[in-house]
Amino acid sequence: MPFVCSGGVDAVTVARMNVIQVILFGKFQIRFNGEELVGIDGRKTQELLAYLLIHRSRAHAREVLAEVLWGEPHRARTRKYLRQALWQVQSALEPCALDGDGGPVVADPDWVQFNPVSSIWLDVAQFEDAYARTQGIPGAALENQAADAMDRAVRLYAGDLLEGCYQDWCIFERERLQNMYLAMLDKLIDWCQVQGRYEIGLGYGEQILRCDRARERTHRRMMRLYYLSGDRTSALRQYEQLVRTLHEELNVQPSQRSLRLVEQIRADTFDSDYPSGGPGAGKSPTPRDRTHSDPRAHLRHLHKSLTAMQRQIRQELEVIELALSDS
Repeated sequence: MPFVCSGGVDAVTVARMNVIQVILFGKFQIRFNGEELVGIDGRKTQELLAYLLIHRSRAHAREVLAEVLWGEPHRARTRKYLRQALWQVQSALEPCALDGDGGPVVADPDWVQFNPVSSIWLDVAQFEDAYARTQGIPGAALENQAADAMDRAVRLYAGDLLEGCYQDWCIFERERLQNMYLAMLDKLIDWCQVQGRYEIGLGYGEQILRCDRARERTHRRMMRLYYLSGDRTSALRQYEQLVRTLHEELNVQPSQRSLRLVEQIRADTFDSDYPSGGPGAGKSPTPRDRTHSDPRAHLRHLHKSLTAMQRQIRQELEVIELALSDS
């Protein structure tokens, strides 16, 4: 069986198959035949496996991999740590490999890569696949099958990527995946409004607010859904929650768009055909969207992104230097 990364195979089905199941959303988990797989207990060993799986499409220079995960200046020591962690990963996973799959990790003296034909189910791969399949399709235009696949994908998001890991590479990937999560929830809210499934749409809105309680656009969407469902009182309460949250989180007032919407609801003149998302509905939320009213938060995000980019550039340069030294 090839690397299981698409097709919408859910975790319950995988548990009945002879496939390794790796869960990276929330707390790191790895199972085989529905039971926890032992041998990958150390934090760095888990981070190594997670890194190889997230970046599963390419090989990694050992020197770069060791620096990313251990970040120490002593290369001999970090290469030793890497060898030990690789041995632990291979020892734990190889007994579970199906005939013909080969080992889970392809490694030589200089390069390491996860074996693309290893039998494994990865929640992040399923999640990314569902996101990619609906790129460019507005939420209101989703077909039922695509909406169902997206709903299964957001259910996989049991928490942020590798909770408890604060390495630069993980923070960067965590932000990327959370943006994808919020984008899919946005599309599902649009789909629910078109389909008249207001209660389900409100549930998606609550999921967004658990990640970003000051996301004003989501509060407005929930106000619309409450009103369309015939519950004007809850729509007005949602606005009150928005006012309190913006004051507590950012010390700002609601935007003019939110003020116009609440006045329409109070006057019972709300246009039910008003687009649920407004301009840009269905697009991926950007870090700027999520820090729109707080310049300090925006600066923190820029600093974090620049740090991650600098580290990535340094890693790529080291890969090139290694390749040139071997030629």
